[in-house]
Amino acid sequence: MDTHRTPGAPHGDGAQHSAEDPPAPLHCLVTGATGYIGGRLVPELLDAGHRVRCMARSPERLRDHPWAGRAEAVRGDVTDAAATEAALRGIDVAYYLVHSLATGPGFEERDRAAARTFAAAAAEAGVRRIVYLGGPVPAGEPARDLSPHLRSRAEVGEIFLRGPVPATVLRAAVVIGSGSASFEMLRYLTERLPVMVTPSWLGTRVQPIAVRDVLRYLVGSARMPADVNRSFDIGGPDVVTYEQMMHRYAAVAELPPRRIVRVPMLTPRLSSLWIGLVTPVPSALARPLAESLRHEVVCEDRDIARYVPDAPGHPIGIDRSLELALKRVREANVSTRWSNAALPGAPSDPLPTDPDWAGGSLYTDRRTRDTEAGPAELWRIIEGVGGENGWYSAPLAWAVRGWLDRLAGGAGIRRGRRDAARLRVGDSLDFWRVEEIEPGRLLRLRAEMRLPGLAWLELYVDPRTGPGRSDGAGARYRQRALFHPHGLLGHLYWWSVSPFHAVVFGGMARNITRAAERLAAEQPAAR
Repeated sequence: MDTHRTPGAPHGDGAQHSAEDPPAPLHCLVTGATGYIGGRLVPELLDAGHRVRCMARSPERLRDHPWAGRAEAVRGDVTDAAATEAALRGIDVAYYLVHSLATGPGFEERDRAAARTFAAAAAEAGVRRIVYLGGPVPAGEPARDLSPHLRSRAEVGEIFLRGPVPATVLRAAVVIGSGSASFEMLRYLTERLPVMVTPSWLGTRVQPIAVRDVLRYLVGSARMPADVNRSFDIGGPDVVTYEQMMHRYAAVAELPPRRIVRVPMLTPRLSSLWIGLVTPVPSALARPLAESLRHEVVCEDRDIARYVPDAPGHPIGIDRSLELALKRVREANVSTRWSNAALPGAPSDPLPTDPDWAGGSLYTDRRTRDTEAGPAELWRIIEGVGGENGWYSAPLAWAVRGWLDRLAGGAGIRRGRRDAARLRVGDSLDFWRVEEIEPGRLLRLRAEMRLPGLAWLELYVDPRTGPGRSDGAGARYRQRALFHPHGLLGHLYWWSVSPFHAVVFGGMARNITRAAERLAAEQPAAR
């Protein structure tokens, strides 16, 4: 329910300012800064002149973002009251951009508990405003009829609105932007299926919004008057069905017209499996998105414009939103992706440095290969692994492993890369995640595939020295795969796949060095 504590002025932060005296910068906390929206919001807040502190479970994953040196990063989890209170000290505006989407049974209770913990900690710390980005609430539908995803988002918003700290709850439906889960679903379904048998929810009306407008509303919400405590629907100017969105995307992408046949018996579960089959979005994430699309989600009001006035050309229409997102994808200029956030259940343990780590076994597979290519060429190949470039060995074996992972509810191998040539800590890379990167020397990947244990893959570049190589020419490639098994099943898994390591890992070392040598031959000046 939308509420105002008292009528407020439409603009400002509650303080009196003259035209010559701009409002003072605010100190903002951004939770979920490693995620899709959070990673884009931080630089927008910084550019608006605010100070920013990021709270993340793994703040080291923020290290390589272009804005990392301008923002503070602290470790914390919104379910940890003490860590949350510490992160909120001295904060004016707190952005709550976390949720337990696709984490399996009980995610509603986890969201509920986390929101209550955050609201209480914000009040204790003297925070002036909480800003929450949630989902839309379909008009006239009781909460029990909503999808679990929408119901949980709505409940979190209500917890903040009933709390002691004034809150701004922004309710967005489909967010269109390069790398968003909604856009990736739309893009892959439309591009890969010229003829589609689809569920009935493709006829549901939605009001998509460009990610640029979402960020504009989030930044503007920081200075809402102190007496404003309510939710706002945010959306673009167009109301369309999902089917119409697919046709609009096909037109923008210059694809032939798509033929769509609706099949009413496709349930959300079947729809999610179908989405997981065709797109990089795992079925565990696709299901809550598909369930939400059963509901008509159209903005009931445009009150947000009273507090965050629309700039010229905003809000952006759907065709322009799709053009901008597609342009970023084609230019490999995607700053954050839906997969920036770790998959539920994915391992997050750091690489063990002791072979007896945790009192258990640590299996390793080591490969070393000298190459005539220089360190720079070898590093370019290493940093470019995965995605469209593949893994330089046994492509069928990698593909089969990816399909098995998808069937088990994992990410599979089709998440690809954020950038075709550059990696940074925290990037998803097919069914791996970049845990560490030392440019020119080390790339460490942590497996996010479904495994009975924890796994890492390290790729090194070493200078090639020794007898006859005093000039330092050439390089040495080192590769190390590590596996920490969980229980007997973990040990059986390692021994069952180890016979294939010579083909997979041995071929990988051989083909990476050969690719580096071909690259060196193509550009001798670089050596």
